[in-house]
Amino acid sequence: MEAEPPAVTTVNEGGASPYVLLCEHASNRIPAPYAGLGLGPRDLGRHIAWDIGAADLARGLSRRLDAPLFLSGYSRLLIDCNRPPGAPTSIPVRSEDTDIPGNLDLPADEGARREAMCFWPFHAAVARLLDRRAAEGKRTVVVGVHSFTPVFLGVARPWLAGVLYARAERFGRAMVARLAADLGPGAVGDNEPYRIEPEQHDYTVPVHGDARGLDAVLLEVRQDLIATAEEADAWAARLAPAFADVAGEAGTTGRR
Repeated sequence: MEAEPPAVTTVNEGGASPYVLLCEHASNRIPAPYAGLGLGPRDLGRHIAWDIGAADLARGLSRRLDAPLFLSGYSRLLIDCNRPPGAPTSIPVRSEDTDIPGNLDLPADEGARREAMCFWPFHAAVARLLDRRAAEGKRTVVVGVHSFTPVFLGVARPWLAGVLYARAERFGRAMVARLAADLGPGAVGDNEPYRIEPEQHDYTVPVHGDARGLDAVLLEVRQDLIATAEEADAWAARLAPAFADVAGEAGTTGRR
């Protein structure tokens, strides 16, 4: 039987960059005992199960920026590493237009089991590094690396990329402006294709960024642009200079 991957893979933990990258939806892996949560290979290859291209994009950015990177080991359908535990979207019974049979009528302790198996190991690893960097006096900017679908429930999304933020307004807007200068007016969504919602839909920015007083954003790139490893790496090469420039320009916290 194929061995199951770890809940978190850490890359370049000692990287010198101010950026710490997280890829919370890096994998579509479902442990064998869960039988794909009742879904077939086609559905498990869709965006509902992971962020297509995000892991390759994140690895490319990590390499070019010399940034630490944390990659999740399991599908967002098992438990979502960028959702607050217990929120309705943490273990979804329906994702986009698809029911998830293996998440229906779960035993009372199943949520806690998935948290212990996948969610908490991932975020504990991130927290340890952030604590260490704080103790060492290192500037840190937290970035979640994601991809989004060109069309969601029949509605087209025109952006090539998006930057999502909450309290780090100055930093987030600087990143939007810098990326738009490269990609073109209207190509970069400012808090699009969705917004940070701490209570229901987001964990990385509110917990690892805002609660610690760190600049924190989510980077979203349209998945059809990074669907192959080669495309994702090309986008990493395209985006890395913008990230380096904004980090240098901000210098200190980019909050209101």
